[in-house]
Amino acid sequence: MADVVILGAGVSGHTAALHLKRLVGRRHSVTVVSPNSEWNWIPSNIWVGVGEMAKRDVVFPLAPVYARKHIGFRQAKAVAIRPDGDQDDSRGAVDIEYTSPDRAGTTERLRYDYLINATGPKLRFDATEGMGPNGYSQSVCTADHAVAASEKLRDVIEVLRTGKRQTLVVGMGHGTCTCEGAAFEYVFNVDHELREAGVRDLARVVYLTNEAALGDFGVDGMVFDQQGFQTTSELWTGSLFRERGVEAILGAHVSKVEERVVHYETLDGTSHTLDFDFAMLLPPFGGVPLKAYDADGGDITGELFAPSGFMKVDADYTVKPYAEWRAEDWPTTYAAVGHDNIWAVGIAFAPPHQISKPRTSPNGTVIAPSPPRTGMPSGVMGKTVAMTIADRIRRGGDAEPHTASMARMGAACVASAGTGLTKGSAAAMTMLPVVPDYQRFATGRDERETRGELGLHGHWVKLMLHYLFLYKAKAYLGWRFIPE
Repeated sequence: MADVVILGAGVSGHTAALHLKRLVGRRHSVTVVSPNSEWNWIPSNIWVGVGEMAKRDVVFPLAPVYARKHIGFRQAKAVAIRPDGDQDDSRGAVDIEYTSPDRAGTTERLRYDYLINATGPKLRFDATEGMGPNGYSQSVCTADHAVAASEKLRDVIEVLRTGKRQTLVVGMGHGTCTCEGAAFEYVFNVDHELREAGVRDLARVVYLTNEAALGDFGVDGMVFDQQGFQTTSELWTGSLFRERGVEAILGAHVSKVEERVVHYETLDGTSHTLDFDFAMLLPPFGGVPLKAYDADGGDITGELFAPSGFMKVDADYTVKPYAEWRAEDWPTTYAAVGHDNIWAVGIAFAPPHQISKPRTSPNGTVIAPSPPRTGMPSGVMGKTVAMTIADRIRRGGDAEPHTASMARMGAACVASAGTGLTKGSAAAMTMLPVVPDYQRFATGRDERETRGELGLHGHWVKLMLHYLFLYKAKAYLGWRFIPE
C-alpha cells in the first residue's frame, strides 16, 4: 500500500486529491493536510467583496467531502518536510501542527511515499507597511477578507448618498504583486455597484497597479486576432477604463499605507501620495514557511526552497536577461529538485522568472508583476501530478511522468466587470500558451487561440462557472468530466 500526502486544499491540492483517489482506489491512502476547514472558490470572492454574494455562497466544509471519498483529512498546517525520513524511519515525513479547535497546537509526523506541496501562498501584507485588514486597506484574498471589504464599501456608498465625494482605490499593494486580474475584476465590480446605487458621479475610482501597461495581467499582455486585424489587450482593456471613467495609475510600487493615504513610487523614480476613503490593495505572495531537514536533522531548507519560500522544481533557475528567457525555462513535471517522489503545484512552485518584462525604477525598486499560477493552470497541474503518482503506484517508480508546462498549456479566464443577469458584464479571455513563446509565435502566442471579448454573455459564463466548479469541488456525480 502506498501513502500519498497532499499539503493544501486549494484548487491544485483539492483537484489532485480527488483525481488521485479516483485513480488508485481504496488500497492506497490519500491524506490532505490543510489549516482551513473550508474550501473557498476564490474567484467569486470578488462578488462577496461587493456584497453580491454571501460567504456561504463561496465556501463549503472539506471534511464531509473527504469522508465520502475515503480521503484522509488533517486540519493542520505543515511546518517541516523530511524527504529522507529520520533516524527512526527512512520513509519521507511531514511534521504538522493541528489548527482544528479540538487539537489546536498538537503535532504529528506523517509518513509518505509520495508528497504533493500545494500549500498556496502566504499573503505578504507585511511587505508594505500599513497594508491589509490589520492596517488601513481591504483585501478579497479570503472569504472573510471579502466580507469585511463589502462592509467598508457599503459604508462609503452611504457617505456618497449624503452628497459627499469619496475616492476609492483598488489595485496592487506592492511592486511585485501578482493577481492583477483580480484587482481588475474588483475595480469594475466596485464601479458597477456605485452605478447601481446611483452615486457614481460623486466617486473618484482609481486603479493602482504595478503593470507598466493596462492589460498586462502579469503575462506580458496579449495580442488578439479579430477579423483579420491585430489588437492588443492594452487597447482592449484601455477602452473599458475610458468607458467607465476609471483612472489608472501604472507602474506603481506602494511603499506605505497610512490611514486614508497611499504612498507609492512610479517607474520614473518619483514618489507620490494618494488620499483615499476606501482602498482594496492586494498583497504580494510568498511561500508558506516550511522547513526541510535531512535524516540526521540537518537543515536543508535552502536545497528544497527558493528564498521566496516557493519549492524549487524542474525549471531552469539560471539568472539571465529578459532577452534570453525561453519557454523551456518553465517546469514540465513539477518534481522537486533532487527528489522523484515530491512535487510542487499551483502557487507552491518557484517560477524561474517573471512572465512580464522586468522593470526597475531609477531608485532600484522592482516594479513588475510576479507570474500568476492560479485558476485553470493550478487545476491542470494538480491533475497532471496525480496521474504521474497513480502511474508510479500501479506500474512502478520508473513510469514516465505526465507533463503540463505553462509554456505549452492554454488557459481561459473570465474577469467579471459587474454582476446582474441583464446588466452584468465580463471580459472573457483565452490564451495559448500561458507563458509566451517568442521562438514559436511572432506575438508569443497562437493568435487563433488567444482572444478577448467583453459583454453580458461573459457574465453568464462567469456565473455558470461559479456553480459548475463548486459542484466539481464537492465531488458530486460526474465531477471528473468537468474540465479543470
